[in-house]
Amino acid sequence: MVSRSETRFIRINFITIIVTLLVILAGGIVRSTGSGMGCPDWPKCFDQYIPPTDVSQLPANYKEKYVAGRLKKNEKFARYLESMGKVALADSIRHDKSITVPEEFNPAKTWTEYLNRLAGALAGIFLLLTAIYSFAYKKTAKRIIVLSILNIFVVGYQAWLGSIVVSTNLAQWIVTVHMLLALVILAISIYTYNYAKQLHKAPSVIMYRILWLKGFLLATLVLSIVQIVMGTEVREAVDVIAKSLGDGSRSSWITKVGSVFSYHRDIAIAVVIFNAIVYKMVIDRFSGKAAPLLTVRFILGTLLIQLISGFALAYIAFPPVAQAVHILFSTLLFSLQFYLYLLVYRTSTYKQ
Repeated sequence: MVSRSETRFIRINFITIIVTLLVILAGGIVRSTGSGMGCPDWPKCFDQYIPPTDVSQLPANYKEKYVAGRLKKNEKFARYLESMGKVALADSIRHDKSITVPEEFNPAKTWTEYLNRLAGALAGIFLLLTAIYSFAYKKTAKRIIVLSILNIFVVGYQAWLGSIVVSTNLAQWIVTVHMLLALVILAISIYTYNYAKQLHKAPSVIMYRILWLKGFLLATLVLSIVQIVMGTEVREAVDVIAKSLGDGSRSSWITKVGSVFSYHRDIAIAVVIFNAIVYKMVIDRFSGKAAPLLTVRFILGTLLIQLISGFALAYIAFPPVAQAVHILFSTLLFSLQFYLYLLVYRTSTYKQ
């Protein structure tokens, strides 16, 4: 029997997952519109809680001020990297000339980035609520409490890393780590949601072998993570090309990315094949209204949208809308695959 407090936790946890996905969508919009440096400081925006709408609201020396602030913060970050033995990386940040280039004030980009930060703050609030409500399981499932609290610390680190993304002027490798941490936050939330939902249910039992399905699902999940990392690297390469060629040459951006795009495209083919095999394995082993069946159908729909948006990016001049959709649905695909893995992992059989 699920108590009222447990039901409340499950509901809040689910909302947290949705809000986290919306934050990733907002981040995709920021990337696709080039608004990542719309706010040159953090956590405030142009040193204000509500950002300006006109350049007249800024001091005359605002460019020099925020460049100096970035350099100071980056020096601290470089020393932190040195303490971890990453001397070459620290040196590359100190000598990155792009960090010294001031950003022109653009109200549209400023407010796009500001709304992204508000979405992040909302996700933080829901993650905090999830941690508070997780104490409903203090007698039955302490791992839910531990993981929910751990997610708060991960989000705190993610927020700090977001400030480094701004201070380093969108340094490529930091953007990739920032994306991977978002997947960690999602994975923890999905795990606690599923564990809470299944806590009072007996494991599903089927007559067919599922050991191969579990292993293949795990391989598919890993492949999707690799694909997301490769996609982030493609986006980083495109950012460099876009700065050098300008928006007028948008149709030629993807052709100049090089081998990283070829790898990303080839892995996409593997992702399609692996997910098709997973679909066949699931429908062969589950029937009726089983949760794995519903989840794998959502996976196929998500994968289709992901492929369409990827095709648009590659062959229709990199449209901004497709960029945001591509980022969102790559993350949604990972989320659904991980949820399916959790569902299947709990399933038992008469014969292995």
